[in-house]
Amino acid sequence: MVSWIGQTFTSDVGWTHLERLVDLGNRMAGSEGEREGAELTRDALDEAGARNARLEPFEIQGWTRGASSIAADDLELDCIALPRSPSGTASAELVDLGYGLPEDFEAADVEGAVVMVRSDIPSYYDRYVHRREKYYHAVEAGAAAFVYRNHVEGCLPPTGSVGTPDDPIGEIPAVGVSSEVGARLARRFEGEPVEVSVEADVHDAESQNVHAELGPDTDERVLVTSHVDAHDIAEGAMDNGAGTAMVVELANALAAREDELDTRVEVVAYGAEEVGLVGSSYHAERTAHETIKAIVNNDGVVRARTLEFTTHGFDDLEAAVEEIADRHGHPVETIPRLGPHSDHWPFVAHGVPGYHVMSTADEVGRGWGHTFADTLDKIEKRDLREQAILLTDLVVHLASDDVEIDRRSPAEIAADLEAQDLAEGMQITGDWPYDDLE
Repeated sequence: MVSWIGQTFTSDVGWTHLERLVDLGNRMAGSEGEREGAELTRDALDEAGARNARLEPFEIQGWTRGASSIAADDLELDCIALPRSPSGTASAELVDLGYGLPEDFEAADVEGAVVMVRSDIPSYYDRYVHRREKYYHAVEAGAAAFVYRNHVEGCLPPTGSVGTPDDPIGEIPAVGVSSEVGARLARRFEGEPVEVSVEADVHDAESQNVHAELGPDTDERVLVTSHVDAHDIAEGAMDNGAGTAMVVELANALAAREDELDTRVEVVAYGAEEVGLVGSSYHAERTAHETIKAIVNNDGVVRARTLEFTTHGFDDLEAAVEEIADRHGHPVETIPRLGPHSDHWPFVAHGVPGYHVMSTADEVGRGWGHTFADTLDKIEKRDLREQAILLTDLVVHLASDDVEIDRRSPAEIAADLEAQDLAEGMQITGDWPYDDLE
């Protein structure tokens, strides 16, 4: 054990890959930078010792941002378009709905208005309300435009996509504004007319998933995943360059322990995650779910020192990671609730056991993520190395013939979504996959 731990803790394989990814600049879904990132990842997996490293292309709805603006009383305030916002201009009264909780929309008349909501939720609320849910509550209520106000200070307008699987371009113009601009809008222009304008180029495009394998050529497999794409406004170091660097580091460590793997490990770095989990959904629709023993999805790792594992009610997954944490005397946090976001979800939604692995954080939401501040200087090489040690041992453990992981039925997952008050949000965003159960 000591040998592989020492090699992993002194390895530069993952960090070098991370630096290469962030230096590409723009890895927006469907862009040339995203494809270059996928090619770099394919080559890095091959160099790490994985076999059959390859790209799997697929078509997506392309979107490229143009100019955007918010104008009020002869002032033009800084903003950025939310990806997959339609082009358009709306001039209407500004309504500030604060946190933009479902009950906030029920209590207000926002028909024909420009609606502004915060990017966080109050401490008393029992679940996270995603940006897309807030957007589609605004759409359903008849709003003319949507303004998404960051709760993180620092003049950082947030990005993040709108759109549904069936209609990938949203219905009303949508922009992100900084906490400071949002405060100014609320203070000076609540109830006053404002103009929101978005220009965007909507076009056909192509993304790609990266695949590679390690271990024996068994039908059963453990998936180790991340996503290559990032928003075009920053380096995408935390979201999710670090996750893709992690899967490369894990491939490097697993190649040295390949004779310990009883089950095939398939490494997949998805494309187009940030615009609706398109790459992972493409994979999930075309692969045999029953052959997947477990998924270890790395999205948000390395942002802080301690790892957090959302286990989606799979007791065996919780037991597995706690055993590894005890073995290494290293703290982790486990969350048994469902997390219907990121690339594990197209599989977990149908009962495939899967983790969402990320770093713990005290703040609500993404912090620096989805802003101009998602840059390499925010993360540390030490954290990548330490977390790679834990995750390597976890994958070897999951791949053991001695470890069994019970699956869950789609009906059980759907019932948990209802019980955890997540179903309504998924239904309004077009992400509810259980109509056949009703």
